[in-house]
Amino acid sequence: MSTQSALLKVMSDAARKAARGLNRDFGELAELQVAKKAPADFVSAADLKAEQVLFEALTKARPGYGFLGEERGMIEGSDKTHRWIVDPLDGTTNFLHAIPHFAINIALEREGVVVAALTHNPITNDTFWAEKGKGCFVNDKRLRVAARKHMDEAVFATGIPFLGHGQHATFLKELHQISQRVAGVRRFGAASLDLAWVAAGRFDGYWERDLKPWDLAAGVLLVTEAGGKVTDADGGEAMLTKGSICAGNLDLHPQLLSRLTAAK
Repeated sequence: MSTQSALLKVMSDAARKAARGLNRDFGELAELQVAKKAPADFVSAADLKAEQVLFEALTKARPGYGFLGEERGMIEGSDKTHRWIVDPLDGTTNFLHAIPHFAINIALEREGVVVAALTHNPITNDTFWAEKGKGCFVNDKRLRVAARKHMDEAVFATGIPFLGHGQHATFLKELHQISQRVAGVRRFGAASLDLAWVAAGRFDGYWERDLKPWDLAAGVLLVTEAGGKVTDADGGEAMLTKGSICAGNLDLHPQLLSRLTAAK
């Protein structure tokens, strides 16, 4: 068992406060106010309210830190060495369809390096969290990535490009390379939880493209602190700037990466 640090307590309290509003709104489809940001890309009043709650709680606890949020973009802080990276509702499409699989994502970046991460699932009340060099946990349980070594035993997660987003032809090539070699491929619709579940050993690996920093920042640290390996889809370290990811344990990551390379 492990006790959260003061920093993680700040992040956890903020996430739980935002989660109360999401839980109230969840399932109230007729009452939700929804706007379209782009084709098949929606933002609800629930997203906006949750981000406001997170912004207020985090900036009150750590005045001066910068804030990068999905809905409000980048807000410069007086402290140029720290920045929150926040997704108030990852899995908005699931949320809007009353599918109970979405999360709040909070990461803290210090001098360009993510040092603390938290992914909170409001429906299950599970909180995945990590600090750099201190391990990965769900609630008070230590997590380790899965120990499987062979692709034919493995279940991988991914995201599927949709209307107006992603590289459809590339995805189909990658899926062809991977699906015929594995025990299963899953697409649940929330990158934050895909990465948290890799850290928890539920998924053996995960790949996706066309993502944003707030989708990935927390999960990269969760998987790394759980003993896994994370790169971008080309094997580099530019996950947050390229918006692509390949994650798994130390045995399966190179095998998954080789299939992505073969799909080019």
